[in-house]
Amino acid sequence: MNKSEKIKVGISIGDINGIGIEIILKTFEDTRMLDFCTPIIFGSTKVLSYHKKVLNLHTNVHGIDQVRNSVNNKLNLLNVWKEQVDIELGKPTKISGKYAFRSLQSATKALKNKEIDVLVTAPINKDNIQSEDFQFKGHTEYLESNLDGESLMILMTDELRIGLITGHLPISEVAKTITPDLIKRKVEILYDSLVKDFNISKPKIAVLGLNPHCGDHGVIGTEDDEITIPTIKEIQSTGKLVYGPYAADSFFGSESYKKFDGVLAMYHDQGLAPFKTLAFGKGVNYTAGLSEIRTSPDHGTAYEIAGKGVANHSSFKEALFKAISISKTRNEYIELNKNKLRK
Repeated sequence: MNKSEKIKVGISIGDINGIGIEIILKTFEDTRMLDFCTPIIFGSTKVLSYHKKVLNLHTNVHGIDQVRNSVNNKLNLLNVWKEQVDIELGKPTKISGKYAFRSLQSATKALKNKEIDVLVTAPINKDNIQSEDFQFKGHTEYLESNLDGESLMILMTDELRIGLITGHLPISEVAKTITPDLIKRKVEILYDSLVKDFNISKPKIAVLGLNPHCGDHGVIGTEDDEITIPTIKEIQSTGKLVYGPYAADSFFGSESYKKFDGVLAMYHDQGLAPFKTLAFGKGVNYTAGLSEIRTSPDHGTAYEIAGKGVANHSSFKEALFKAISISKTRNEYIELNKNKLRK
């Protein structure tokens, strides 16, 4: 990508009965946002027009028939489908799941084919999107199956980044899934992302313990003594600044996270519950470790407020800015390392 070119941001619309389209339209109601990127929504003119009418929004949208016909300084809309679709705001339906996938599928294809530079996804419903073509636990797993690399879900703000060693996994399966190899792989992905995507030359990473109080020397489980501690010591022997395990119950309340560039939680709620308590509505979900860049807001479809015009678009806006920032940082890293020997 030429430095003078604007980054092309692909946007999937999420569940058409949720707040996804509302937060997209509200974000670009401020036309100054078009100074930072060339946005391309993967959806339908009819669906967006319906939402604009219900929400009384007047965001200008420019229809295109191919990604390459996108226009700078406009909010572009690629018509992925043209048929009329039944919209029932606030209700999860099979139809809303079907078209959420149509949007995501088209946007992912464009991302894979380098037609867009980054992808920002609006929220889906993990239940009604399921079909013969989509049998994944969420965006992260779907993108991992379509792109190169191994994914790591990171929830982040400017001062907090929490990665998950296990993601969308039932709690009953967490302990048996965590192995030395898995911990090492996730540390490596987080470390690599902090260097390449966030320009942190020597990242400092904290790993949380699996059990309460990290097992209290085997009184409340042996996994931390037998797996986590030896694995962290092995990683430290390579020179990486990785520390832990830390007891999760006090780690965030004591603000210990502020001493680290990244944190690895053992399972979904161990990381996301404190994150959303500290930063809900301001956070961004970033899928690290893949060949392409994808971000999303830190909330769901919010059916209970869909169509009421009260959805907060702050997190979506942050997701957009973070995708742009990560793309620029990663490209600069690639350029610098490409020219390292020559310099």
